[in-house]
Amino acid sequence: MKLDDRDRRILSLLQADCRISNADLAEAVGMSPSALWRRVRSLEEAGVIARYGAVVVPKAMGLAFEALVQVNLTRHAPEHLTEFIRAVEGNPHVVECYATTGQADYHLRVLAPDLEAYNHFLERFLFRLAGVASAQTHVILRTVKRDAPVVP
Repeated sequence: MKLDDRDRRILSLLQADCRISNADLAEAVGMSPSALWRRVRSLEEAGVIARYGAVVVPKAMGLAFEALVQVNLTRHAPEHLTEFIRAVEGNPHVVECYATTGQADYHLRVLAPDLEAYNHFLERFLFRLAGVASAQTHVILRTVKRDAPVVP
């Protein structure tokens, strides 16, 4: 889908506040509410807008420990990859997972209440997966930038 300036403005406003009313969004971009609704719907149908949601602060939910974990697998056999992906998708501590190039096979963003809970995650979950060879933890000291709007 080719985006024009109006689409970019709509996306910018929705990323800033997805609860903005259709009428207020239409006024902000200079469209009628019905035309705006059709435009937003076409962005959704094209897959440009995947979903709407709330941004939650992990520390406010008692998740004070945050880390990026580089994971290396021993083998890349399909059954090990499938097991790893399925396990990671089902673990609530893993909030993001990326298959990557470079020294690590996967990068995980992991949230836990504290260091003890994170250690439990490593010992009772990650290191018990058959294909995991090693993991290197990078503890996040502070967040500099997160949830920035996507600008086409």
